[in-house]
Amino acid sequence: MSDPYFFGYGSLVNTKSHSYPDPHPATLNGWRRAWVATPRFGVVLLTGVPTPGHSIDGLIAAVPNADWAALDARESGYARLPAQDAIAHAHPAMPEIAVYAVQREHMLERSNQMILLSYLDVVVQGFHEVFGEAGVQRFFETTDGWDTPILNDRADPRYPRHQQLTKRQTALVDGHLDALSAQVKQRHEAPLPPEF
Repeated sequence: MSDPYFFGYGSLVNTKSHSYPDPHPATLNGWRRAWVATPRFGVVLLTGVPTPGHSIDGLIAAVPNADWAALDARESGYARLPAQDAIAHAHPAMPEIAVYAVQREHMLERSNQMILLSYLDVVVQGFHEVFGEAGVQRFFETTDGWDTPILNDRADPRYPRHQQLTKRQTALVDGHLDALSAQVKQRHEAPLPPEF
């Protein structure tokens, strides 16, 4: 039996943040992304949301021996759902593919939760390295919830898998946030969320 794969559409697109083998660009049809508040942590999570007529870029990669334990732990707060019928990819095999998404019953009304800039940086770096600047543009265009405040924690990252961005990648993040008129809060302006 061949190994199953996951479809990542956020931080899992960045292969610096994990060691899962055989990554391939892919597209999940019938979905968008959204920033949502959940009972987990004091930050919002990036999730896929079924949305007919839309699609999002991402990455598939193998889960050797179907050992989902580590990935399930990383993606706690998400449900693992079968998705191979909605995913277009160029993999020569037709593996089973799962996607992680926050279930609607676990989405909360947002209060003071914020997006961690250290997390967003990791996501954008992944899209830049896999899909180029056009892919970064599509990421921002196919993601909802940019009215959510963003905590600038770059100087002391709260996201445990944070990465060092190039100057160009940092400028891409900041440029897109400026274009969206996103509300970026500095560390002294907002309480820190609890540890991830």
